[in-house]
Amino acid sequence: MRIAQVAPLYESVPPKFYGGTERVVSYLTEELVRQGHDVTLFAAGDSRTRARLVCSCPSALRLEAGCVDRMSHHMVLVDQVYERADEFDVIHFHIDYLHFPTSRRLRRPRVTTLHGRLDIPDLESLYKRFRHEPVISISNAQRSPLPWLAWRGNVYHGLPDDFLSFHAERGQYLAFLGRISPEKRVDRAIEIARKTGWTLKIAAKIDQADREYHEQHIEPLLGTSGVEYVGEIGEREKDAFLGNAAALLFPIDWPEPFGLVMIEALACGTPIIAWCCGSVPEIVEQGETGFICKSLDEAVRAVNRLPSLSRARCRQAFETRFLASRMAADYVRVYEQLIERTDMQDVGVPHHGRDHYRSEPVLHSGDVLAR
Repeated sequence: MRIAQVAPLYESVPPKFYGGTERVVSYLTEELVRQGHDVTLFAAGDSRTRARLVCSCPSALRLEAGCVDRMSHHMVLVDQVYERADEFDVIHFHIDYLHFPTSRRLRRPRVTTLHGRLDIPDLESLYKRFRHEPVISISNAQRSPLPWLAWRGNVYHGLPDDFLSFHAERGQYLAFLGRISPEKRVDRAIEIARKTGWTLKIAAKIDQADREYHEQHIEPLLGTSGVEYVGEIGEREKDAFLGNAAALLFPIDWPEPFGLVMIEALACGTPIIAWCCGSVPEIVEQGETGFICKSLDEAVRAVNRLPSLSRARCRQAFETRFLASRMAADYVRVYEQLIERTDMQDVGVPHHGRDHYRSEPVLHSGDVLAR
């Protein structure tokens, strides 16, 4: 199958440091290539891939000090994709809704994975305007604010099976990995560590938009005994950082669409202590691969219950549910059904509405019908 993967340009594919969407695009692209598909990746020029790479800018925009207008590069990206659209059997977008105004006129099978939160009020009018664009969710929780979109499936993220190694021994510290921002609640993680007496290691990115929050609310807490800020880490450091931890703290305060770090922890055999928000109940198996909490006191008790969890069970859950091979297979099924619908349209099979992608959604991760 000839497949185009269209990535955001903010980070390279894969990212050099923090970056969820671009990392998932990388895992998917490389697995599709491994499975024998002809894949073209539209991404930043410093990306690394075995697919055919089409560059829309020389390097990742977040790390490019001279970049003032990031949107201009994305407009070039969309135009490059449309210019070469006839080369592909299916086009898979990962750039939110940037291409929607013109893609509905694109007579090629296409689909968009929505990687972000959908509960923002400003989004409702936009998605109503483009409600027939075929889209894929990354958790059932993510799609709940907009259940009427043209969902084609729900595909959980996956990692290569050899990306992170299993660590059988329970570590001696708690880990926080992600961004320092109000919704990620690193302050909760610090409080959990303080109340339990455990060391907390924080590996986190600080976006410019969150720098004031960090300086006012988090930086004063970093001097607390037992709290260690190690900065932003890349792929190579994750294995040791997560694998040597007793647990990953994921005390979020927002409707997390997926939470890639949770399955990274499971790959290492590290259980998760997380708040009951967004996708968390879909990823964490209560009392098996971690504990889902609704209060600080529950989280403190969960830390004390960590010896009851099996690290081997955490790794097993990862291998069963969150491998890149499963993710790619799920997406290929979506591609095949999109292509089939387009072929039926081309030979005159009748359809309803203004867009021939309007039809029942396909199966998604876990073999549950998308709603």
